[in-house]
Amino acid sequence: MKKLLALFLLVCSSISFSYAKPLPLDTLPVRGFCIAAPRADGLLPFLKFIETELAPRHVNTLVLRVDFNYQFKSHPELRDPAGLTEQQVKQLVQVCRKYNIRLIPQINLLGHQSWAGTTTNLLKIYPDFDETPWVKMPVKYEWPNPDGLYCKSYCPLHPGVHKIVFELVDEICDAFESTAFHAGMDEVFYIGEEKCPRCGGKDKAELFAGEVWSIRNHLAQKGRELWIWGDRLLDGKTTGLGAWEASMNNTHRAVDLVPRDIMICDWHYERPDKTPVYFAMKGLSVITCPWRMPENAKLQLKDMYDYRVAATKEMKPRFQGMMQTVWSDAGSFLAEFYGTGKPQKDTVNTSANCFRAIFTR
Repeated sequence: MKKLLALFLLVCSSISFSYAKPLPLDTLPVRGFCIAAPRADGLLPFLKFIETELAPRHVNTLVLRVDFNYQFKSHPELRDPAGLTEQQVKQLVQVCRKYNIRLIPQINLLGHQSWAGTTTNLLKIYPDFDETPWVKMPVKYEWPNPDGLYCKSYCPLHPGVHKIVFELVDEICDAFESTAFHAGMDEVFYIGEEKCPRCGGKDKAELFAGEVWSIRNHLAQKGRELWIWGDRLLDGKTTGLGAWEASMNNTHRAVDLVPRDIMICDWHYERPDKTPVYFAMKGLSVITCPWRMPENAKLQLKDMYDYRVAATKEMKPRFQGMMQTVWSDAGSFLAEFYGTGKPQKDTVNTSANCFRAIFTR
């Protein structure tokens, strides 16, 4: 009996020890990092970060939020001042290729066409694309507000919007030599508005799914994959996830209408919610995306690993991995990561600490 007890304790201690060790992130198909593309004057430090930090940690996917930080030739009117040149983008391409890192550009489509009190370039130059032109941008932005304004959207049924948007998408994908494109599509609060002369009264889930299909089909012509954030496909009321991490305007039913060959980037920042299982059971490939809470991120990583271990052979390939998200500009993140920036009030829950927690060397 004593020998049996000793053997039992030995097995238990070995199990506890195995979970104390860093989980084998290398077994996940996607080991990703998402951040705003560096500005032109911050490119060299970012290239060094890829070589000295991402590559040694076996990060194999880099999503860069470009938006208008590129010197577009198809639509120069939409460029940010001093955007990245094609030559600078090729430097990113070369260093990522050297370390077998898949490089994926992002331009926010549908939603996030404004931020706080600022209208971003697409609606600034082409105001006719605005889903809610009657909602005026405030001098001082506050939330909540009478208009329910978080970020503006373009109207997905405007007859001129896709020509311009797809020309931007094609140009940036060609420049980045990418096999995938991230369209954003998160936090869409304005869609199918009653006053809109084109989509007023239409089903919001069908409108959202229709836009996903339009972008997906365009990308498929050149063999490219579509990535989107997953929040609009979750029911915020039933789950209690609320209006940011899920939908409160009925777009969640689009989860049954969107194409099955897209990648869902499932972000949860305050709790390690287990919604990747929901997406996988719907037949969708999914990655889980933390931000700044290291303990949550470690639980999300453990969950993703466990999903793959316990899944059926049909489900396992849908659990694709993990992607750290950073919601500051690249320069600010590097200053935080290397300790050269301003001290933060919360020294525990930071993007840099979260990155280190899940991507051990």
